Amino acid sequence: MLRLRQIAFAATDLAAAERALIHALGLRLCYRDPNVAVFGLRNALFPVGDQFLEIVSPVEPGTTAGRLLDKRGGDCGYMVLFQTAELAPVERRIAEAGIRVVFDAKGDGIRGLHLHPRDVPGAIVSIDAAAEPAAWPWAGPNWREHVETSTVSAIVALDVAVTDPRAACARWGHVLGVNPEGDHLVVDDGVVRFVDANAHPRGEGIVAITYATRDLELIGSSQELLGVSIRFVAAG
Repeated sequence: MLRLRQIAFAATDLAAAERALIHALGLRLCYRDPNVAVFGLRNALFPVGDQFLEIVSPVEPGTTAGRLLDKRGGDCGYMVLFQTAELAPVERRIAEAGIRVVFDAKGDGIRGLHLHPRDVPGAIVSIDAAAEPAAWPWAGPNWREHVETSTVSAIVALDVAVTDPRAACARWGHVLGVNPEGDHLVVDDGVVRFVDANAHPRGEGIVAITYATRDLELIGSSQELLGVSIRFVAAG
């Protein structure tokens, strides 16, 4: 199992970012995790089917998210969380590759390894394993009660801008245990594509997210949301 389970944005104004996300995607807030305070952040989590979008916002100076907001000139993509069945093979692969773990996140029934973005370029990557695979404790105990799929029902693709797309694809693929297909990786419920950062004025980072929708007016359209291009394709 390897799922694209959660994507996080960084935002300067959490309340404004929440309003923009709800307006664009029709989602419902499911949880605010008090544990992100250790990073100097506040957050908000929204289910997209059984995947998740998160917004984090600094509440003190010197945070990683705050530095990224300064570097990229405003709201932007921040982090990508993948779910695997077990972390032991992941730990072996990252040790072999000399990839640094910047944080070992441990929750009730879940653990995640946050990897150094200089070692796995384009975003902070976390690889997580949950005791109950269908659960996602980072989103709180009652997230299923807040699922709203009338606008979007799934995250199906992610575009990450990097200076060397093929090399980054190979690096992410090694960490995740997925064979690269040129400049993209195929996981259980989506595709991660790597694109040339030179074509994006804000440089390296998450630049696009594609969502599945049954709204005929949205299919084939795109717009900007929190510094990221969002695209809509027909739900299968």
